[in-house]
Amino acid sequence: MNTQEINNAIIAYIKLHPYAILFLIWAVVWKLIALWKAAKHDHLVMFIVLTFVNTLGLAEIIYVGYLYFRDRKNKEVVK
Repeated sequence: MNTQEINNAIIAYIKLHPYAILFLIWAVVWKLIALWKAAKHDHLVMFIVLTFVNTLGLAEIIYVGYLYFRDRKNKEVVK
């Protein structure tokens, strides 16, 4: 396949599946947020898992939610 054929195939796929781009953006955004938080909290294992596991953002959303509620609970205990 040459470059033109590849470009035509990509355009045809997007026309047939317009929500694919939205799903891709959704997954990438959550992955970047989760990877940032994992690095910030020195969670090396989660960083590695999130780097190699693709789940349309589900693992990332769960991880970010866990951190959010954990931090929120800790703040309430300190008060």
